[in-house]
Amino acid sequence: MVTRGIRGQGSRSGGRPTLEEVAARAGVGRGTVSRVVNGSPRVSEETRAAVEAAVDELGYVPNRAARALAANRTDAIALVVPEVESRFFAEPYFSDIVRGVGAALDSTEMQLLLTIVGNDRERSRLARYLAGNRVDGVLLVSVHADDPLPELLVQLDIPVVLSGRRSENEPLAWVDADNVAGARSAVSHLIARGRRTIATITGLLDVYGAQCRLDGYRQALAAAGLDADEGLVAPADFTEEGGRRAMTELLERRPQLDAVFVASDVMAVGARQVLRERGRTVPDDVALVGFDDSAIAHRMDPPLTSVHWPIEEMGREMTRVLLAEIADRRPATTRGTKGRQIVLPTKLIPRASS
Repeated sequence: MVTRGIRGQGSRSGGRPTLEEVAARAGVGRGTVSRVVNGSPRVSEETRAAVEAAVDELGYVPNRAARALAANRTDAIALVVPEVESRFFAEPYFSDIVRGVGAALDSTEMQLLLTIVGNDRERSRLARYLAGNRVDGVLLVSVHADDPLPELLVQLDIPVVLSGRRSENEPLAWVDADNVAGARSAVSHLIARGRRTIATITGLLDVYGAQCRLDGYRQALAAAGLDADEGLVAPADFTEEGGRRAMTELLERRPQLDAVFVASDVMAVGARQVLRERGRTVPDDVALVGFDDSAIAHRMDPPLTSVHWPIEEMGREMTRVLLAEIADRRPATTRGTKGRQIVLPTKLIPRASS
């Protein structure tokens, strides 16, 4: 965000230029200056040009705090991540979301507050903060099925947009990826390569997106006439160590497996380590496919086949939807969500690991 530097003659008083001084310089009333500064269309182009010239000459900077107070706005939104810090900093997903949100806010006056909520104490502190009308809206990332934060935000009448959904019938505004189709394409790719004993390492199954990826895995097996062996399914927690544990468990249960679909690239790193330790080559002995198409996928040896989903675009879309929600100030219980629930496409990116 760029602010104009002070130039020209500046304020007659030598202090910060005032709205009245801008009005006097432009030869218009104070209300006209206010309308121009706030972007109102009810001003002629000639008048707007005169006011903007006076703003530049005097170096006037609008008092955002006063404007926000008058409009009952804070000009701030919160990006809330209900995860422990270690996961936030370890997973590229979160940094990509932040980049997308930042890009969407770049052309606005909104400030971004990033909050990581990893335990009940931090959640209670956030609730007290939000109850004080400190933000205009909330972007809620990585929501678990039993997380109380969405309901709290509804009770506080704070507009909220989720990344992903808590269930198929999520009533709040959300932006999500087509997790089912992405997982289905990954497993279908493995089947087309001749793999028949295909395992999967899932994410936390209290996350709806992880359930959808498991559904896509099962759908691809069914479409190929392959049995869904529950011994080939190992839940994990989207961490590298979780991937290690799940891969170890799968090899103990089904040592003959010849492929693994892993529900995140981070977990695929852990799975790859275990396969190497057990003397299994990738892809000759075991083919490996991840999900995210993060920078990690490019750096793995061999490079990881992965399902690409536009995470930065998700951050941008979430922000666009939230700004629309903020503009619609009806109570949360009656606020419509039609047109504010968005599914983004996924695409398989084949590489050497499969």
